[in-house]
Amino acid sequence: MNLIVAADKNWAIGYQNKLLISIPEDMRFFREETTGKVVIMGRNTLETFPGGRPLKNRTNIVISSKPDYTVNDAIVVHSVEEALDKVKAYKTEDVYVIGGASIYKQMLEFCNVAHVTRINYAYQADTFFPNLDERPEWVIEAESEERTYYDIEYTFYKYVRKNK
Repeated sequence: MNLIVAADKNWAIGYQNKLLISIPEDMRFFREETTGKVVIMGRNTLETFPGGRPLKNRTNIVISSKPDYTVNDAIVVHSVEEALDKVKAYKTEDVYVIGGASIYKQMLEFCNVAHVTRINYAYQADTFFPNLDERPEWVIEAESEERTYYDIEYTFYKYVRKNK
């Protein structure tokens, strides 16, 4: 499985249930990577999308602890284990974990590839992603040239889990 995330220099990913910044090229990369694929997210992440609606042209799996939670055009599950069971029907390379923080933390051990947009800035934040640079099982397989959006510098990284 894959995961895809944008994080600042301190591995922060959000503040008050919102992304830290929206970089058009990062959003385009997200769309290109996930369109036609399976995305796994938590309920809070889904509710931050426009109208709280699932992403178009993807199979959306939403993890919610609320037993009666339903959403049109999405598969609702109630645990990471249930989500993992649902994705058995798909190729692992076609499955992307897209957040939020607690889902990333719970699903990280099941992922082999991490697409990380690193933003060279420290934002005010209350939500963080695990620092892959401090985890010996993760190595950088590819990185882009540094890019700039207005005065914000960022780089695309592809981390892979060793021995997988």
